[in-house]
Amino acid sequence: MTRNKPVPSISPEDKVFIRSLIVHQDDDIIAFNKPSGLPVQDGRGIDRSLDSLLAAFARSNGKRPKLVHRLDAGTSGLIIVAKTQPAAAFLSEEFAERRTKKTYIAVVRGAIPNEHAGSIDASLVKVQEAGRARMIVARPDRKGALRARTDWEKLEVSGPHAVLRLSPETGRMHQIRIHLAHLGCPILGDPIYGTGKQEAPRLMLHALSLEFRRPSGGVSTLSAAVPMDFDDVARNLGFKT
Repeated sequence: MTRNKPVPSISPEDKVFIRSLIVHQDDDIIAFNKPSGLPVQDGRGIDRSLDSLLAAFARSNGKRPKLVHRLDAGTSGLIIVAKTQPAAAFLSEEFAERRTKKTYIAVVRGAIPNEHAGSIDASLVKVQEAGRARMIVARPDRKGALRARTDWEKLEVSGPHAVLRLSPETGRMHQIRIHLAHLGCPILGDPIYGTGKQEAPRLMLHALSLEFRRPSGGVSTLSAAVPMDFDDVARNLGFKT
């Protein structure tokens, strides 16, 4: 738990909303199925985020759960927060040392690979364009370049579209999104690396499951159901997923 800043007031409606997203809770963590469009943290022009909504779980002394990893605002799916400071320290290190196993699904369009599965191993570097940070594929020896690897597997194909299961080995900003664009099949609804809302009203990327070591011992695997707005787009494209 942390008290880095005063706990903001939170409306009864927001308390009901954040609690409705819980998929698992125990002594160490709370796991949520985050909807697409909800930022994980406050920032420029953002004053309602998963982090600020964690005030719903604040104790009387102001301490509240702490983020230990991130999802892009447009990405839906599983995200966990730590309920205690020891749990936060343990889990933050697990993510930093890449000992967690993340699984995503995405709907893409473009040059769908002929292979059933493969890997994208392409270094990335962060750049600023029009005042917005984005990632680009770079030579490994470029200053600031970070190694990045994403494993992928085709689940379904429908014309120029496909549903892919993805497992990022590293956790760079926008990694899956830029890697798939580099592969030639960007994610539908991606406003930075794809064509935005021309084919989908949201980023069609969902954090499906997470396997991780527990602070109290053992290994857990948690999952988050595919949301209706994702499922509707996929079904309209002819997918069963």
